[in-house]
Amino acid sequence: MGARILPVNGDSELRRSLEFMRDGRFFEAHEELEVAWRAALAEERDFFQGLVHVTVAWYQAGRGRPVACASQLRKARRRLSAYAPAHRGVDVADVLAQVDAAAELVAAGSLDLTRLRI
Repeated sequence: MGARILPVNGDSELRRSLEFMRDGRFFEAHEELEVAWRAALAEERDFFQGLVHVTVAWYQAGRGRPVACASQLRKARRRLSAYAPAHRGVDVADVLAQVDAAAELVAAGSLDLTRLRI
């Protein structure tokens, strides 16, 4: 028998959360990412936490909460920057560009964020 390859902590939750994010199901994405974040090794916790912040920012925009949205966008940038340009199959550089564009919109008084590409 060949060696068994075990999934990396958080793989299945990450896949599900990305699907939820693409579908605009931010609450569900947040829940999956929280599970992955708790199971992650210390050196990856900021990656998962950064994605949590992205998810919550888009969720808060949908709820009409500009201050909360802006705060989450700042936190997302801070946590994800170290993982650019890519990590675990996520184009972190593109996510950061979307975070920056969203931050500009929010600063200009709009919560009409573009659909999250992830």
